[in-house]
Amino acid sequence: MPLMRGKIVGYDSERMSFSFTMINGDNIVECRISGAAMDQLIGAKGTENLARQAQFLAHRDQIERIASDLYDAGPPVNGAVIRIFTKHVEAKA
Repeated sequence: MPLMRGKIVGYDSERMSFSFTMINGDNIVECRISGAAMDQLIGAKGTENLARQAQFLAHRDQIERIASDLYDAGPPVNGAVIRIFTKHVEAKA
């Protein structure tokens, strides 16, 4: 079952990832996508931290689809964080 859209949390410069939530019934699923994975998704390199939210919003549907697919692929564990890395994203040609 696909996850439903949740809230935007924002970019964490320590973890170098963008955090957001998705919803599975009554459960909130924490999700993160690395900055490198977002860049790979759009064929960019070295996007500045201040531009990460705009980058996420522009590609939100794709990112959330990847998170939902990862969630469906593995056994759901309460409290687990869905982490999207470059290996989960097809490089844009």
